[in-house]
Amino acid sequence: MDHAQAQSQDLFDVLVVGAGPAGLMAAEQAARAGIRVAVAEAMPSPARKFLMAGKSGLNLTKAEDPDAFLQHFDAIAPLKPILSEFGPAEVIGFAEGLGQKVFTGSTGRVFPTRMKASPLLRAWLVRLDALGVTLLRHHRWIGPLTTHAQHLFDTPKGKVTLTAEALILALGGASWARLGSDGAWHTPVAAAGVPIIPVQASNVGMQRAWSDHMQPFFGQPVKNVELTVLGQKSRSEFVITQYGVEGGAIYALGRMLRQTPMARIDFAPQLSTRILGDMISNRKPKDSLSNFLRKSVKLDATKRALLFELTRPIPCDAEGLVAAIKAAPLQVLGPRPMDEAISTAGGISWDALTPELMLWDFPGVFCAGEMLDWDAPTGGYLITACLATGRWAGHAAADYISAKALT
Repeated sequence: MDHAQAQSQDLFDVLVVGAGPAGLMAAEQAARAGIRVAVAEAMPSPARKFLMAGKSGLNLTKAEDPDAFLQHFDAIAPLKPILSEFGPAEVIGFAEGLGQKVFTGSTGRVFPTRMKASPLLRAWLVRLDALGVTLLRHHRWIGPLTTHAQHLFDTPKGKVTLTAEALILALGGASWARLGSDGAWHTPVAAAGVPIIPVQASNVGMQRAWSDHMQPFFGQPVKNVELTVLGQKSRSEFVITQYGVEGGAIYALGRMLRQTPMARIDFAPQLSTRILGDMISNRKPKDSLSNFLRKSVKLDATKRALLFELTRPIPCDAEGLVAAIKAAPLQVLGPRPMDEAISTAGGISWDALTPELMLWDFPGVFCAGEMLDWDAPTGGYLITACLATGRWAGHAAADYISAKALT
């Protein structure tokens, strides 16, 4: 599958740029049509961000009803047909087809039994090799974006030109630059007049200044809480950090937190307002507030510290205390730097793309993966959409080649 140095005479039907999940899936789909496919990757090895994402457990997808799954994306209309063809069930079948057994956790998240990404990637590369896909390492696409069949790349041995009838760009977002997703593709794509929605950090921690009182709780999880932002709710957990907050509950509401800096925390979602009010009204006079919150409301030390931090001074009356526990104000100061983000929102505008993910103004050039303008939280949604859009673009590119052969 490897090809150390491409020369100008190398000819392919489809050239995929980017060897992440979207690019590899595009290459596989195109290769299954029996055409010549190459994948050009700027880094020394493929799928580095994919491997890093799987270090703590590769969350492939979410075992969820397709309609409910789709609601976690902001670009529902253009993604609906794509995810309808390749959604959670198909991702599971894909992994199992590579010999990777999976299991579904208590929250519906799906993981390989071996947890890591590397066994799946190794099996996938073997399959791509068997399909005749050529992997070109150290090949950085430098543009310009063109409808011509020749495409220019920087390599350790200088610039080379690769020839292909169709080009699939799967260049990722703009986070984790050290792993290859540096967003450098924006320059040649924007120079060609393709509209790009400004990129923003997504699935990233939010900043907040803490008092010294919170220092002992840095790194501690805040579990079993419900966050609300602009009417959207997330019942999960997050972590208090030196710079603010991060974790699943924060990521799930990231789009809303980019619109407003205010979230509300329900520290006791298991208790209704009425029941909590009765508990407070019946609190024993000698029972300290901290002890009452610990024993009766079941708030651990981290929750109590955060409650006191966010609601200083803590209300003394029953109504005020209920409001503090059920809707404590968490004001943030914006996201952490983009390169710390798990993913990025924004990218190539859907208006620039045909339903087949081909650029209207550049026939034969297709786009896939995180470089498209869509956003979703962690939990299996990101990888699924990358695989699905890659598959869609690969199939469309193969159809494009077939149609050209008939003319």
